[in-house]
Amino acid sequence: MYLEVLLLFFEAVIDANIFPVLIEILSKAEFKTRKEAAWAITNATSGGTPDQIRYLAMQGCIPPLCDLLTVMDAKIVQVALNGLENILRLGEQDAPMHNGLNPYAVLIEECYGLDKIEFLQSHQNMDIYQKAFDIIERFFGSEEEDTRLVPSIDSQGQEYQFTAPDSSQLPVQGFEF
Repeated sequence: MYLEVLLLFFEAVIDANIFPVLIEILSKAEFKTRKEAAWAITNATSGGTPDQIRYLAMQGCIPPLCDLLTVMDAKIVQVALNGLENILRLGEQDAPMHNGLNPYAVLIEECYGLDKIEFLQSHQNMDIYQKAFDIIERFFGSEEEDTRLVPSIDSQGQEYQFTAPDSSQLPVQGFEF
């Protein structure tokens, strides 16, 4: 019952065109007001339907949430991380429709949010550090290693063994300077 009421509430907020105003506040208002807007947006990302969360992302909530990752208020940094994580989770589900890419991870990278999240891995607050680490690991983890590039280790585990590349993989033409 509670969830149904909450979803109807979010739908009414969308219909009243309140989220664009909240996102504007999140972007440009004084800090105290931005904090309240961050709570509202993050609550919407945690309780909204996938379509409602997509709507928030399309309205531009990602860049201002990323901007909050650099403030001194640890609680608001956590709120922003939670909102971004919720959006990224949906993006993980939507990735097959976007050539396997999480569209929201791309948006976060484009507004330098990934750099800010990476920086939070050195935050003194362990909860922020852990959340940042988990987000990077899950949504921005490196691609699989190319095993052709990784050297093997000898039988004693003491030395790397490098092999010469197959001549069929070498360039055919010489270099000119």
